[in-house]
Amino acid sequence: MTTTIIDKAYDPEAIEQHWYQTWEKNGLFAPSGKGHPYCIMLPPPNVTGSLHMGHGFGFTLIDVLIRYHRMCGDNTLWQPGTDHAGIATQMVVERQLNHTGKTRHDLGRDTFVEKVWAWKQESGDTITRQLRRLGASPDWQHERFTMDPELSEAVRDVFIRLYDEGLIYRGKRLVNWDPVLLTAISDLEVTNEEVKGHLWHIRYPLVEGNAYVIVATTRPETLLGDVAVAVHPDDERYQHLIGKHLALPLTDRTIPIIADTYVDPLFGTGCVKITPAHDFNDYAVGIRHGFTPINILTPTAHLNEHAPLAYQGMERFQARERIVKDLTAQGLIDKIEPHTLKVPRGDRSHTIIEPYLTYQWYVKSKPLAEPAIHAVESGAIRFIPENWNKTYFQWMNNIEDWCISRQLWWGHRIPVWYDDQGNHYVGRDEHDVRKRNQLAEALVLTQDEDVLDTWFSSALWPFSSLGWPNDTARLKTFFPTSTLVTGFDIIFFWVARMIMMSLKFTGQVPFRDVYITGLVRDADGHKMSKSKGNVLDPIDLIDGIDLASLVRKRLHGLMQPAMAEKIEKHTRKEFPAGIPNYGTDALRFTFCSMASYTREIRFDMSRLGGYRHFCNKLWNASRYVMMNTTPTPAESDATAALTLSDRWIRSRLQTTIEEAHAAIKQYRFDIYAQVIYDFTWNEFCDWYLELSKAILNAPDTTPDYLKGTRHTLVTILETLLRLLHPIMPFITEEIWQRIAPLLWEEGGKQSKSIMLAPYPEKNDQHCDQAAEQEIDWIKKVVMAIRTLRSDLNLPPKKPLSLVYRHGTKQDQARLNIHSLLLTSLAKLENMRPLLQAAPPASSASTFIGDLEVFLSLETEPLNEKDALAKEAKRQKEMEALRKDLTQLDQKLQNPAFKQNAPADVVAKTEQRRKEVRAMLEKLSGRR
Repeated sequence: MTTTIIDKAYDPEAIEQHWYQTWEKNGLFAPSGKGHPYCIMLPPPNVTGSLHMGHGFGFTLIDVLIRYHRMCGDNTLWQPGTDHAGIATQMVVERQLNHTGKTRHDLGRDTFVEKVWAWKQESGDTITRQLRRLGASPDWQHERFTMDPELSEAVRDVFIRLYDEGLIYRGKRLVNWDPVLLTAISDLEVTNEEVKGHLWHIRYPLVEGNAYVIVATTRPETLLGDVAVAVHPDDERYQHLIGKHLALPLTDRTIPIIADTYVDPLFGTGCVKITPAHDFNDYAVGIRHGFTPINILTPTAHLNEHAPLAYQGMERFQARERIVKDLTAQGLIDKIEPHTLKVPRGDRSHTIIEPYLTYQWYVKSKPLAEPAIHAVESGAIRFIPENWNKTYFQWMNNIEDWCISRQLWWGHRIPVWYDDQGNHYVGRDEHDVRKRNQLAEALVLTQDEDVLDTWFSSALWPFSSLGWPNDTARLKTFFPTSTLVTGFDIIFFWVARMIMMSLKFTGQVPFRDVYITGLVRDADGHKMSKSKGNVLDPIDLIDGIDLASLVRKRLHGLMQPAMAEKIEKHTRKEFPAGIPNYGTDALRFTFCSMASYTREIRFDMSRLGGYRHFCNKLWNASRYVMMNTTPTPAESDATAALTLSDRWIRSRLQTTIEEAHAAIKQYRFDIYAQVIYDFTWNEFCDWYLELSKAILNAPDTTPDYLKGTRHTLVTILETLLRLLHPIMPFITEEIWQRIAPLLWEEGGKQSKSIMLAPYPEKNDQHCDQAAEQEIDWIKKVVMAIRTLRSDLNLPPKKPLSLVYRHGTKQDQARLNIHSLLLTSLAKLENMRPLLQAAPPASSASTFIGDLEVFLSLETEPLNEKDALAKEAKRQKEMEALRKDLTQLDQKLQNPAFKQNAPADVVAKTEQRRKEVRAMLEKLSGRR
């Protein structure tokens, strides 16, 4: 059987989509049903989302693990799915409605939710299509959505069970409130933006006398909700005032001066206004001192009926201006200072977030946290790197109750119903509520308007996506899952909650390993953001994009139009010709090469270009192998004799296989990539292929050795492709499909795809230290000759004569045995020993240990310039050796060194001094 040779040029676009469609069409991503279960859950991206660099990075690492374990024979499942993304999805559909002049309230809740489902069916698969472009290999046939009926059932079941145990309650507490979206949001949905503002120093008059205290604040409008002014109990300036009362400016209320260690006496004036309804820290102080919070804002951030009449109905910042004006008029502004502060903004609405006092549903977290803490302490779950344990424990040991309600229409509606007296009842639906509580059919019930936080359903993802609460075969097989790959920014919001919920409802941990990745930043270490104009789209790196399109993309929807000129200028400078198409494999290799244990991952485009060259290198090497093994099939080991080169590359391959397995088991994707890169580029391509040419092209090579080399070329390449496949799935599949038939002729097991072929395992029978030592010596000689050529500006392929002298008996024997390889690799006409005492005329020399080799330049004498350069180089080498010798002498003459250093270190130092002295003597005699 023969096989076709791959095209001359590597074109990723021509192969990637073809192979992905082939894999998916043939169902190759599904679990095999054989072997040890290995499962990873896809961190469900938002259904509104598109692939960004963080996704590309994390999902690539997951796919590497999945493909590796699939090839290792495990029963492998990558469970995919998307999150319904309550706020984000509702905003998308609301914007569409706004273009028609309508709002969701015009449609009503049920019709609006139908619109969202219709949008999801039409447009909600963007990110899953992009995941396919990335080469991700999840079990698409079992893709889940957090609003699927089965997953919704799981959400209701968990809510009811927690409520029945008293772990879910409704309470009035402070939350992050978005006055545009009119909902509570999580800390993760708040971005803190540094801005230049002001610090207003306001006089609060004492009720008795003419004295006052000065309070500094960045939000003067909130003073209308103050309940006290606090000072530190040890602050001598104010101890005499503790317990006295102040007249709250612009109101008819008085407030006390209290003592609390929360106050930093060194900040500002040492007096802090306490506004429990509008500040999280103040809320805690208020609870300690028994104050009733006074909320002065409406849900839309206008001043409400609790504010003085003059300010009621004003928008918060309009009220701020009026209040500052009135304070100034009353002589109550002491001073106003410029002040840089961090302002919280909603990541969706971009409005300033208010701490807001409102009724919400909460989960009591401490009882759930205790077993989750123990799971990590006991080693049932391990974080990689281990230092993330501290972050996890710090949050879990200080955990607060979890606000799980959101004032939205899209999401899992809270399964609570109210009667007209305000009594509430929990159940799966209204019928279940009436049955559970024995309520009359005539009693009117109304369901809670709120939906659950999307993190609530995401916390159930590891088991709900496998069919829980039903005892499904997939749940039995794949739960607990094996590994979670995620970023450190959601350890609290997702990882910890999955652990708590899994332990509570299944009695098992959700996963064994949690591999925490760093966050992808640009090459300068800056966060990638639209406002900075430094965002890279993984699909653009794969397919390429012209400059005009890239500029338009970076400027589209820019929230700060003033930045447009700067962003466009930066983009044109960075990408003057746009971005070329690097292909998926090069991008995946780049992601892996960066995946160390660091907190930040700097994405450098130059590395991406380098790995695109690596793809070319592999492609061209494969063409060479095919051209030298086709149409003649590769012979089996039994009928082939192996040359030194064949034995060496087989031995080096075993070390590479061993190191690759070790790296991936430690989640060191960077080392994994580097190990395979070094073997492919340096040992296989740069050395073995050149060594093989000497054998294949030599007229006196015996048939058995030709067979051995051809067989080695094919088997090493085929094994290398399997080693590389988890990182570079497309190029390896394309080449493997051409190479593997040569091995199938030998009776090897034929696989449909390389992804189903076995991952290489180390074979100790192929380990050959003697061969490695011999080739290492050959490489040293060849590199020394190549360096000498370069120093003399001689063409690398110009045939030269080589003369040698000195060296050990082993050197002399090796020169005779390996003359074919040396003359081929070093481009020599011939090699011979130096018989006379004097070096040959018109020659240049170098040393390999004790061996001195001369390149004869008789056919082309050195001109004066080259001779001077040669002499200058000799003097430079001698000066460096003299410096080394002086340092070694000083070390060995130091009694402390000989007394304290280990004996082997002293011996090595003495040997090194001997070698340096010998080299210096030889150079001194060289002309």
